[in-house]
Amino acid sequence: MRIHEGQPVLHDGAPLADASVVLLLLHGRGGSGEDMLSLGRELSLADVPVALVAPEAAGGTWYPQRFLAPLAQNEPHLTSALGVVAELIEEMLARGISRERIVLGGFSQGACLALEFAARHPHRYGGIAGLSGALIGPSGLKRDIMGSLDRTPVFLGCSDVDAHIPLASVKQTTEFFRKIHADVEERIYPGMPHTVNAEEIAEVSNLVQRASIGRAP
Repeated sequence: MRIHEGQPVLHDGAPLADASVVLLLLHGRGGSGEDMLSLGRELSLADVPVALVAPEAAGGTWYPQRFLAPLAQNEPHLTSALGVVAELIEEMLARGISRERIVLGGFSQGACLALEFAARHPHRYGGIAGLSGALIGPSGLKRDIMGSLDRTPVFLGCSDVDAHIPLASVKQTTEFFRKIHADVEERIYPGMPHTVNAEEIAEVSNLVQRASIGRAP
């Protein structure tokens, strides 16, 4: 069942044909693609042609329950949402855009979805940004190692007192991504509300800049 089939995909920035990097951004619960395009416009990328791509979830929600709920409680919505991301990436690959030129990111529920997608589809990407998010599923969920992120740079930013994302979940996400060979930068902000701060925006800018240059030898 495709819950999110036919939902809008918003674009801004450079056309895909001219972009050196594609930034695929996933909104949070109750958010919109326009929210994420607005975040993308805040990045300091004057010298990098970046295509901003922001799909929208049906009803503004990628999956119905909390990210910590048993996986079955978020189906079939979760599988449908992961399918949206997979189809967009496949479209980019068909256009000749390699995964190393794709930065995948999101905020809150969208961050959880982005991280979950990368964990289930490990490849070398240009970068992954989880802003106030963590892997989906109950705390302590056993995960099989299904491949390698091959030194993909990953940024995880979150508050230590986030009302929606427990700190322990962020720590578990960092640990898992390091197990699948990602280069993880975890940044915890004391007392920050459930939001995105200027330092996190700068870190996403850095991921995009690095993806535009390519992998270090």
